[in-house]
Amino acid sequence: MNFKILTDKLLDDYTEAVKESPLDKIDKSKKFEMPVDYFQFYKSVSSVYSSKIEGEDIDFDSYFKHKFLNVKLKADYTRKADDLYSAYDFIENNSLTLENVKKSHSILSKSLLPKSQQGLIRNNPMFVINSDDKIEYVAANPEIIKSELDKLFHDINTLNRMNLNPFEIFYYASLLHLVFVKIHPFQDGNGRTARLIEKWFLIEKIGRKATSVQLEKNYYKKLKKYYSNIRKIGLEYEDLDYSKCLDFLLMTVKGIDDQD
Repeated sequence: MNFKILTDKLLDDYTEAVKESPLDKIDKSKKFEMPVDYFQFYKSVSSVYSSKIEGEDIDFDSYFKHKFLNVKLKADYTRKADDLYSAYDFIENNSLTLENVKKSHSILSKSLLPKSQQGLIRNNPMFVINSDDKIEYVAANPEIIKSELDKLFHDINTLNRMNLNPFEIFYYASLLHLVFVKIHPFQDGNGRTARLIEKWFLIEKIGRKATSVQLEKNYYKKLKKYYSNIRKIGLEYEDLDYSKCLDFLLMTVKGIDDQD
C-alpha cells in the first residue's frame, strides 16, 4: 500500500485477533429501546465520555437530563460537552479532510481555547503530561507538523479511494486516531479530535450505524490501558514504532463485545 505515515503491516495480526467481522459484531450487539432519538443518544454518550477522558467533571445521567429532559444545569457544567456534541453533529455531514478537521476542532474547542487558537496549528513544542505529572509523550516538533499532517491526509485520501473490508475499516480508523494524537497538532483538544476522527472515518465507511460504536466510552472504561497502549509505541515523536501498536488498534473492535 502506498502510505506515507500509516502502516498495513499489522493488518493480518489484527484480523486474526478479531476473527469475527466487526460489522457482524455491531449487528449482534444489544439494542435498547429508548425514548429519545437513537443517534442523538449515542452522540451524547460520545461527547460525555470523550470529555471525561480529559478530566471533565460531568456524568452521563446529568447530561442526558440536560440534553433530552430540559433539566436546567449550570452552563459551565455542560458547555464543553455541548461543544463536542456540536462537533459530532458536524462530522455527519462533512467529509474527513484536513480543513474540516480544523473546523471541527474550532467547534469542540470553543470553551477550551481562545478564538485565536481554535482550529489553528500550534507553533510551539508540546509535551503531554499524565495524571502523575510525568511526561506521557512528546508531540511532533512544530517545524514538522504540517508535513506530518500532509502525510496523514494523503493516506486518508488513499483509503477513501479503496473498497475496504470491515476488518480494514476498523483497523485504519483506530490507527488514524493514534497517529493524529501522536502528532498532537493543536494547543488543546487533540485527544477529543483524535477520537472524533476515529468515529468520523467509521461513519464515512459504514454509515450512521457507526454512531452506536461506543469507542469513547470504551476508552474511558479502560483509561489506564488506553494511555498505556498509546505509550507503547514510544515517548519521543521521532522514535515512534508503530509495529508495537496492535494492542491499541484492538481496543475499539474488542470493546464492541462489551457495549452496554
